[in-house]
Amino acid sequence: MLITRETAADIEAIRAVHAAAFAKPDGPETIPVEATLVDALRADDAWLPALSLVATDPDGRVVGHVVCTRGWVAGRPVALGLGPLGVLPQWQRRGVGSALMHAVLGAADARDEQLVVLLGHPGYYPRFGFRPAVEHGVTPPVPAWGPRYFMARPLSGWDPSIRGEFAYAEPFRKL
Repeated sequence: MLITRETAADIEAIRAVHAAAFAKPDGPETIPVEATLVDALRADDAWLPALSLVATDPDGRVVGHVVCTRGWVAGRPVALGLGPLGVLPQWQRRGVGSALMHAVLGAADARDEQLVVLLGHPGYYPRFGFRPAVEHGVTPPVPAWGPRYFMARPLSGWDPSIRGEFAYAEPFRKL
């Protein structure tokens, strides 16, 4: 598997990855919101092209995708919102998601970003250094998310004096 930056040629495959990864097995055949969220993020000012990464198989097919977009803490552009992270079902549990996470966190740190925030499963993301965001003084934009699912990971440049409510890019706020 190879991790690279997204290119224009990957856009349809990225949409297909998220559609398959987030499909409800017993639900109606609707397009999952994650499949269209990436398109909306791509059109937003918060889009950071260097932080939209794809995983490809040995034949060059896109099998996974992750993206971070600009986020704010107390109105300051000092954080990133991670997500969605998606992997084709047949490639799940094979290290693709972990490889994408390590790559995007490394790329964010290399850009001197300070903090990465996400809403995710507490059984998965702590292995990448994520802890409840409130431990870093960052509160969720939706209080019901609470400390269990709203997590943050400081990067090398994190200034712990930055505290306050996190705000995602506009497309997330329209969900």
